Amino acid sequence: MEVACLDLEGVLVPEIWINFAERTGIEELKATTRDIPDYDVLMKQRLAILDQHKLGLPDIQAVIDDMGPMEGAPEFVDWLRERFQVVILSDTFYEFAQPLMRQLGWPTLFCHRLETDDKGFVTDYKLRQKDPKRQCVKAFHSLNYRVIAAGDSYNDTTMLSEAEAGILFKAPQNVIEEFPQYPAVHTYDELREEFRKASIRDI
Repeated sequence: MEVACLDLEGVLVPEIWINFAERTGIEELKATTRDIPDYDVLMKQRLAILDQHKLGLPDIQAVIDDMGPMEGAPEFVDWLRERFQVVILSDTFYEFAQPLMRQLGWPTLFCHRLETDDKGFVTDYKLRQKDPKRQCVKAFHSLNYRVIAAGDSYNDTTMLSEAEAGILFKAPQNVIEEFPQYPAVHTYDELREEFRKASIRDI
């Protein structure tokens, strides 16, 4: 049996923090793991900016409510589900992802959690574990699953390296150049073809 592991933001939905940055006009919030590979450093920076501007979880959720999946993403997820077990491995937070998961048909999602105070301000974040995407792929291997993974950013590359096949999707040029061992594609049709090539079955 094969498992398809996908990143969420940048692969199926737009980057949440970039959308929030554009809505608020706070340029510093546009930084993602494409820019800062160390996720702890990135999140500490984000929380400090939220605190500085007195912005809380409800402000972020209001932006997410107006977002939707990328064009073609729900159809791509449906296509995958007919051929693989599908799991979304993301560094987002359950408190962010629910409206987007609904629009994608509720695929399985492994991600992190936020902590907030009684006024809705984000006080901390709880990572599920260190290097969670790689650890998930290793866990699937321990269950005798074969894994094909797709992502767009630095924090996806350990997942891609652990999988039997890794694919870069809509990745920035700096990531493509730094990880030339992975095929890099930019449309869902191309991504389907890479999954077909990587599968050991005739799909």
